[in-house]
Amino acid sequence: MLKSLRFGTNDVAKSRAFYDATFGALGVAPSATPADYPLIMYNLPGGARFLCGPARDGQPATHANGGTVVLEAPDEQSVRNWHAAGLANGGTTEGDPEPKPQARGAFGAYLRDPDGNKLGAYFGLNMG
Repeated sequence: MLKSLRFGTNDVAKSRAFYDATFGALGVAPSATPADYPLIMYNLPGGARFLCGPARDGQPATHANGGTVVLEAPDEQSVRNWHAAGLANGGTTEGDPEPKPQARGAFGAYLRDPDGNKLGAYFGLNMG
């Protein structure tokens, strides 16, 4: 069972703005970690935590090639809001909000965060 997921960032403030906005569009509360803390943390539905901070080895953070984290959205409008919030907060699109043929028509969208980490948000995705 997933307990936590951590992404690297080279700019915690940019990541906070991006994730506060995108997670907020999915009903997740903003990060409660203090602004001067070296990372941000979010409590996701189901009990998992999402963390984002500098790489522990002191080297620049880089994104995973081929890695994507997919989030569950409560409805199609939340997917649209998530995508728009990401674009407005330093993210770049990797797929507009629409029914996705690769996901049996589930409604989804993809973004890269300011550090290049890839995320998706879906409504109606059935992985079974």
